[in-house]
Amino acid sequence: MTTAEGTGVSTGTAAGPVRFDTKIAVLLREDLETWQRLNVTAFLVSGLGTALPEVIGEPYEDADGVRYQSMFRQPVLVFEGTKETLTAAHARVLSRSLPRAVFTSDLFATGNDRDNRAAVRAVPTAGLDVVGLAVYGPRNAVDKVLKGARMHP
Repeated sequence: MTTAEGTGVSTGTAAGPVRFDTKIAVLLREDLETWQRLNVTAFLVSGLGTALPEVIGEPYEDADGVRYQSMFRQPVLVFEGTKETLTAAHARVLSRSLPRAVFTSDLFATGNDRDNRAAVRAVPTAGLDVVGLAVYGPRNAVDKVLKGARMHP
């Protein structure tokens, strides 16, 4: 098994799987409605993709030569947990200084980026009602942030 230089990606063999030493994860509060889970996940991962170019793969192209946008180079794992699990994960991701994106309950009442940012800015860190959190980093560090969460069904 070889590692692509500077990427942290084990390229495997032609027949073997590609393995990553990093993880992209989304943690959602378990009491969200289905539409909220989808919305929160989409918003959160967009934050990681725009801030961390190393998580983005190459553009796609079908057999007819039609091109498609690049996507993440690795899977996104989605977890769920209680409000307390989210609060603890938020504190851990901050203490570990890992790249993260946050979605608070206040954002369901806004309709644009400016108002979203103002809603987060208006609340002290400890008072944020976090309903979603995305994190990227070394697998072990991300696992520690997500302690107590379970895979989304």
